Amino acid sequence: MSNEGRQVVIPGQILGETPALRPGRGTFVENKKILAERLGVLNIQDNFVHIIPLRGRYDPMVGDFVIGVVEEASTSNWMVDINAPYPALLHVHEVPWEIEFADTEKYLNTGDTILAKVLSIDESKKLQITLNDRNLFKLKGGHLIEFEPSVYRRIMGKKYSMIEIIQKYTRCRIKVGKNGRIWIDGDAEGIEKVLSAISMIEREAITFGLTDRMEEFLKKDAKDVR
Repeated sequence: MSNEGRQVVIPGQILGETPALRPGRGTFVENKKILAERLGVLNIQDNFVHIIPLRGRYDPMVGDFVIGVVEEASTSNWMVDINAPYPALLHVHEVPWEIEFADTEKYLNTGDTILAKVLSIDESKKLQITLNDRNLFKLKGGHLIEFEPSVYRRIMGKKYSMIEIIQKYTRCRIKVGKNGRIWIDGDAEGIEKVLSAISMIEREAITFGLTDRMEEFLKKDAKDVR
């Protein structure tokens, strides 16, 4: 996830003004000014201002589905940031394309986002990921946000009930990684609804009846849903 200089901001710091920018996660609006709600790293995407919290990193496990951001392409592999303490290696043999030697940048380049799976972790904590699965692919466009990895199960819900409700009422395409990242593709109104929903889950993760409350919350001014 690209942050120029990784600017750390403090609560109450002014980050910009509406309507030129839109308030995202970790922000609030006061007198048309967008302010930081918490300590974290400033991240601006598609005119949304987010604060990425300064939290512990994701602890990877083999088989986890993760959302990665390509850091570097070399002749036969890519280094990918999966929000872990160390980068992951994606080898050319672990992608669904026939790649000629040194042609890696034609397929994945710095800043590209992928939905991948953790393939292996060795004793020295070297990570390998794969795209060799029909459910894994390059994510084009969209919007990438981060969340506390510990609430992954609540975001998905029992038998995917929570994420299906969020997709239904926001009309957004959503992919969730166990590594504390969500990719969203939709209009600005839908994205704002998803951001609010994720914040609500993080606040109320340990409460009962959250799925029902979420549906009521998203129903309020949802577009016609059939």
